[in-house]
Amino acid sequence: MGVDKKLLCHWADRVADNIISERGERDLYTCASGITPSGTVHIGNFREIITVDLVVRALRDRGKNVRFIYSWDDYDVFRKVPENMPGKETLQNYLRYPIIMVPDTTGRDTSYARHHEVDVEQVLPKVGIHPEFLYQAERYRSGMYTEGMKKALQNRNKIKDCLNRYRDDEHKIPATEEYWPVAAFCCNCNKDTTEIVSYDGEYGVEYRCTSCGHQEKADLRTSKELKLGWRVDWPMRWNEEKVMFEPGGKDHVSPGGSYDTAKLVSKKVYGWDAPVTMKYDFVGLKGIPGKMSSSKGKVIALSDALCVYQPEVLRYIFAVNKVDHEFAISFDLDVITVYEAYDRTERIAWGLEQAKNDDAANHEKRVYLLSQIEPELPSVMPYQIGFRMLTTLLQTYSGDIDAVIASLGDVQDEQKECLKRRCECAWYWVTECAPEDFKFALRLGSGAVLLND
Repeated sequence: MGVDKKLLCHWADRVADNIISERGERDLYTCASGITPSGTVHIGNFREIITVDLVVRALRDRGKNVRFIYSWDDYDVFRKVPENMPGKETLQNYLRYPIIMVPDTTGRDTSYARHHEVDVEQVLPKVGIHPEFLYQAERYRSGMYTEGMKKALQNRNKIKDCLNRYRDDEHKIPATEEYWPVAAFCCNCNKDTTEIVSYDGEYGVEYRCTSCGHQEKADLRTSKELKLGWRVDWPMRWNEEKVMFEPGGKDHVSPGGSYDTAKLVSKKVYGWDAPVTMKYDFVGLKGIPGKMSSSKGKVIALSDALCVYQPEVLRYIFAVNKVDHEFAISFDLDVITVYEAYDRTERIAWGLEQAKNDDAANHEKRVYLLSQIEPELPSVMPYQIGFRMLTTLLQTYSGDIDAVIASLGDVQDEQKECLKRRCECAWYWVTECAPEDFKFALRLGSGAVLLND
């Protein structure tokens, strides 16, 4: 895309260079991310998505052809009913089912899984992220992974050794215990409460359900209920999709963790070098009560964050922070500080303010470029007005955004859309998040007086 080489100085650029160095020149670089749609996909989950997006952009800025895949693990087990979902009693009846078979108790979508998938798929384009979505239930049921499952079953003792490599004696699979890399959802009651009875060495797998007692002789080529356990499923898919980059949370990428195990399985069983990886840390919340969680309590989704942060500023928060450092997204008065920091970066990028040195200037420009919805500078510099000042104007005009923009007098047509987004965020923040002593209303009539709400 013709990005100045001096600007390729972000951590995403270093990762991109590392991918090219390790994998060499390729016609296609596949970068992957994914999640189980077991509940609301929250802003913490978003860190993995945007981490991949930033690296994808860095590769494309080097002229590389990149495929960005996002896997919905909707064939995983429905283990727990989230606190924030309606129809809890109904959902309770579907515990141990594949998530794809759990109904959407809101009545909006075809399944519980699809409900959470749609929520994410509709909002990601707003922040400039456009992955190719893969649906794992569909892929398993279509027979796409037949040979991958067969290979795992035929190499189950080798996989067992890989799984035991980093485990202490207490957690190792005993030598006398038969290990099965596949599991089944009972074709009679749909639950995963099954145990493998035998394998014929080719495509036949027999299992028994401990819940309903049903016993079945399944065929890897035609049966719809078989799948790999996630520690084998992960490397199998690396090979299937030829993945070259996938980040992981610090719990997965820590030494001896699931990535190290998957790396062994990927090479020894599937003959594929594990993708380049990197650790990303957790994201906290500031100014919102409760711990962020996908299964209980108050959750903050990407759509919630976009009520307060315009898309460019939300991307900026993730781009400006080091990927392996924990940070918190604020919804209190620190929101003003975040917008001020973004605005300073914007002024440096457009040459209206000086950074302390050339390296700092290049880094600020790169962060700004990676923060944009489109991977390029806007045609016109966005209209700059401080977030704090905007909240004052909006309260003065009782939330009338058009009146505020008209009052500024010098907003160009090309600047209005971005400014309107900022106004919408400022009005939402001041009405829903700001402390009470920050709010005011104008008394109608002569001698207007500022009043606390």
